[in-house]
Amino acid sequence: MKSQAIVEYGQPLQEVDSETPVPVGTEVLVKIAHCGVCHSDVHLHDGHFDMGGGNQLDVRGGRKLPFTLGHEIEGEVIAAGPDAEGAEIGSKRVVYPWIGCGECPTCKRGEEQLCNKPRQLGIQLAGGYATHVIVPHPRYLLDYTGVPAGLAATYMCSGLTAFSAMKKLGDISLEERVLVVGLGGVGMMGLQFARAMFDNAPIGADVDEGKLQAAKGAGAHEVYNPKDAGAIKQLLADTNGGVPAAVDFVGSEASLKFASSAVRKGGKVIVVGLFGGALNMPIPMFPMRAISIGGSYVGSLSETEEMMELVRAGKIDPIPVTERPLSAASQSLTDLREGTIMGRVVLKP
Repeated sequence: MKSQAIVEYGQPLQEVDSETPVPVGTEVLVKIAHCGVCHSDVHLHDGHFDMGGGNQLDVRGGRKLPFTLGHEIEGEVIAAGPDAEGAEIGSKRVVYPWIGCGECPTCKRGEEQLCNKPRQLGIQLAGGYATHVIVPHPRYLLDYTGVPAGLAATYMCSGLTAFSAMKKLGDISLEERVLVVGLGGVGMMGLQFARAMFDNAPIGADVDEGKLQAAKGAGAHEVYNPKDAGAIKQLLADTNGGVPAAVDFVGSEASLKFASSAVRKGGKVIVVGLFGGALNMPIPMFPMRAISIGGSYVGSLSETEEMMELVRAGKIDPIPVTERPLSAASQSLTDLREGTIMGRVVLKP
């Protein structure tokens, strides 16, 4: 098998040839047809996350090099271990990558994505920037009938991340709209799920005018550019005092400041993006404004199944997907790092 792998953090990926793995036990071997390129791959490729104030979270110890990134995987089941019940050879499936240890209380309550001893594909275990991947159990293979294969792959991270974050917003009244901050690949997914899950179309914010126009075309009620001096004032006026909830798909100091400024008293902000930085807010403002700020990390297997029901039912409009050859993995990371990608890039071996 071939893969595009990290051989040195921060340096271009290199093609690596290795033996195609043979599944054992409950394992399943998937021949990869598509794998999405995610912004978290950029941070893993760099070897660190920006924690603000010049501080970095070093993540280089989480895997042995050479290492294959990629967690938005779609392909064909071509082999299975003797205990892999239900694995249908020849079936086309998307792969849930957020796998836990299976034994801890977190895993047993169905939140494997939050396990402290994760076995996530493309994060701790070899992922999808390759021709083949081993999946630990058939339960992580999901049907995507009726959805274009390349697009289906992206739902395993960007789609699931957006869906799970929107679920955390709770009930939104008939008079109100949620705010989507950051209209890249994941944010555009968030826009689509917000349209499907709430009564009123959401509003959006981004510093890129092209992305704002794309969001309007995708159904946003209104859009705002945080670079505009009067953006917050206008948003507060348009929403009669602020939105009930906002999801920050960027996760920078500037985006979180905009999101937290846009919510009304009693509002909620969910942070999804991993761009980096630090939160600086006077503590008394939390009780005085009664706002809450929380995080959301991808989603559970049950949420993935729930999300795919919406997708298969045609209730989610597709985001732009660009296919590139597997050999373009390194350049795709560079393009994503520089913010030049509209929608999502998927690699095709």
